[in-house]
Amino acid sequence: MAQVADNPQLWAFYSCLSKRGLFDPFISVDFMVYLIKHDSTQCNFFCDVSYKNGKLIVNENEINVFTEKEPSNVSWGVEYVVEATGIFTTIDKCQSYLQAGAKKVIIAAPSTDAPMFIIEVNEDKYTGKETVLSNASCTTNCLAPLVKVIHEKFGIIEGLMTTVHSSTSIQNIIDEPSNESWRAERGAAQNIIPSSTDAA
Repeated sequence: MAQVADNPQLWAFYSCLSKRGLFDPFISVDFMVYLIKHDSTQCNFFCDVSYKNGKLIVNENEINVFTEKEPSNVSWGVEYVVEATGIFTTIDKCQSYLQAGAKKVIIAAPSTDAPMFIIEVNEDKYTGKETVLSNASCTTNCLAPLVKVIHEKFGIIEGLMTTVHSSTSIQNIIDEPSNESWRAERGAAQNIIPSSTDAA
């Protein structure tokens, strides 16, 4: 368990999921076990992982897995839902979680209409009355604290930023045709591909 203590993300995964559950409408539980055991990026998982009766089992702790595609059909039994599928990113789309019993939904992505809060930037604006909120994007969480300091000290009228991002799931791993642009057709692992973003 030393690895858990040294890694907050693993600690959160282990402690939270063992008590409640996870929602992934895209893969089966047996395939989930396979991916966890043989993660190409993070290496082999440090716990014993298996499944039984549709539940994920991590070190003998049963974790409920919901594969229903419509969140309102899931009996959550939780107060907070972290929406990390990337699909339900608006207040309207997150209503299905609330209808199923959740009290709050935290979107782990930018949202076009949910209030966004970033630690050390504007979390003081959080009132507690929000039922759906966003923690913005990884890009915004990296950029906003620095921008806040510069703006408060010197002032910013307008700005431009460049982010170098790791490969994402929507990029090609080899050169192949794309509907976006010739640049987007290149293999992401071999190229730095300029692109626009609405993540910040």
